[in-house]
Amino acid sequence: MITYVRSLALRALPLLLASGLFLTHGSGAAQQQPSHGPQSQSHYPSLPSEIPENFKPVPRGLNYTRTVVQIPMRDGITLNTVIVIPKDVKHAGIILERTPYNADRFRARDWALKAGYIDVSQDVRGKYGSEGDYIMNRYVRGPLNPTPVSDATDASDTISWLVKNVPQSNGRVAIMGISYDGFEALMGLVHPNPALKAAVPENPMVDGWMGDDWFHYGAFREQMMPYIYSQEATREGTEKWWSDYHDDYTMYLNAANPSVLAAEHGMGQLGFWNKIVNHPSYDEFWQDQAVDKILAREPLTVPTLLVAGEWDQEDIYGALAVYRALYAEASNRENLYLALGPWFHGQEATQGTHLGVIKFGSDTSRYFVHHILLPFLAQHLQEQGPDARLAHVNAYLTGANEWEQLPAWPSCPGNCSIERKPLYLEAGHGLGFEPPQSSSGDGYDQYVSSPATPVPYRPLPVPPAETSTWPEWLVGDQRPASARPDVETYETPVLKSAVKVSGRPQVHLVASTSGTDSDWVVKVIDVYPQRDAEEPGMGGYELAVSMDIFRGRYRESLSHPSPLTPNKPLQYNFFLPAADHVFLPGHQIMVQIQSSWFPLYDRNPQTFVANIFKATAADYEEAIQRIYHAPGHATYISLPVAQRE
Repeated sequence: MITYVRSLALRALPLLLASGLFLTHGSGAAQQQPSHGPQSQSHYPSLPSEIPENFKPVPRGLNYTRTVVQIPMRDGITLNTVIVIPKDVKHAGIILERTPYNADRFRARDWALKAGYIDVSQDVRGKYGSEGDYIMNRYVRGPLNPTPVSDATDASDTISWLVKNVPQSNGRVAIMGISYDGFEALMGLVHPNPALKAAVPENPMVDGWMGDDWFHYGAFREQMMPYIYSQEATREGTEKWWSDYHDDYTMYLNAANPSVLAAEHGMGQLGFWNKIVNHPSYDEFWQDQAVDKILAREPLTVPTLLVAGEWDQEDIYGALAVYRALYAEASNRENLYLALGPWFHGQEATQGTHLGVIKFGSDTSRYFVHHILLPFLAQHLQEQGPDARLAHVNAYLTGANEWEQLPAWPSCPGNCSIERKPLYLEAGHGLGFEPPQSSSGDGYDQYVSSPATPVPYRPLPVPPAETSTWPEWLVGDQRPASARPDVETYETPVLKSAVKVSGRPQVHLVASTSGTDSDWVVKVIDVYPQRDAEEPGMGGYELAVSMDIFRGRYRESLSHPSPLTPNKPLQYNFFLPAADHVFLPGHQIMVQIQSSWFPLYDRNPQTFVANIFKATAADYEEAIQRIYHAPGHATYISLPVAQRE
């Protein structure tokens, strides 16, 4: 009975509320409440609120001041700039970082403030608080940019304003940054401002077609599409990529072609996406904005510390490409420095004790900051800075887990030289340093490459690039790929002595396809002992040391693609990313070869079409791929091996 009455009262309550009537506590009489205005609750007992009406915060005892200013450029537009100044500093050097990632969210670097530097962050033109129009990696003045302004002029104008208007400065500026911000640091070197005394481009975006964000040797990096979307859809980056899939592999596969997925997201409205679609080859559009080529045309007058990561999952190409371009001119070498660490993209700014399951035994990032970066900045930003006595190259030798101080890259310390040593594919999936003497069997191995089941670049389900595991994929175990029938695997015997590789392995692949186009993915892998006494959890682990992809249509020309001759053995020559690694005794060296790496890169239709972005479903066909290892058709990897003299 009680339950029934209670439920009846609850059902009647909405009617009572709607009529403006309610039952008062203890009276049973219905009372009319005012239809508007606040309701008096004086008859209810109450406690004082714990929230004050007007809270007055007590200022934090910060050891710095933070100011936001708008700095005018030569064309009249202003750039949003955040200036952080340690308290009581005088005659301090300035560290400038230019960014498309919202300067207002900038948190000053602790190490910079502790060292007494003024730390500055600025939105590039067209992004967040800065005026003007946004262009992805804005071009220097020239064929692609006939206007009077560029990122180079913006950097110079900003530096001039800072040294004139920040009285705590000593008039000496360093420009630095990671990734896109690293690109901006390189732009500061183009006709540099006289007050620019140092540059630290870290993991910079340098050449988007050859091997950085957008393409690798012509293969499009599909997993950069969400970045392009969020970067260009709005000035403030408020529009985020959406997906109805848990697995990126399925999402990109169902879309068939990246242009289909782009259309579903409205990317045809984005200027940079249209440029990618219209420039799939290495034409003047890409060549004219390649930063290594731009910097090679003028002398390096500013001391520059380039920073590169050996497992940089985004811009593994750029820093070392700039180093090679600048080192080619002897007069540049005095001002040229390089730090090569065992890092993912930008890891030098975070903890560097490990990457994925690979442990380094020390904090390599802390070492970089305290033993390389800070001494370099002190020498060039202080008015009479101490000589840092830095080696021109500091490279971390993976496998041995130690830093090396070198005169140049690649090189090795002591009585040592780097020599090219061919590592040949052998019959029976062997690998050795002697060329094939006779043809065994057919002289090749073959597999079927199907666009319907491309080889995933990491185990399924493939998480989106925005997830926390994205930085680790380059060191992921390659055993899942080894087990696939569409991946050819070759191994040396167990090594009896160490093999040290310093530099870029070069691929000399002889292969054929039954199609008229093909991709070739080549990996150099360190295979751990099946039972590893020092690291039991690493038994049999297949650690990729260097790997990349080459789109076959560019075999003869990077700028003018051409179809492949079906079923004819053809040679493909290309470099893999640099490594500084020791294959230890008891380990093995492995080479893997496959024809897809999905969805990191788009699928090759394996039928030649003028523009793969416009390929139709009918263009995607299976192909029989053959990898040759016979005399006259030898496939080998030219390894830069350290040899004791």
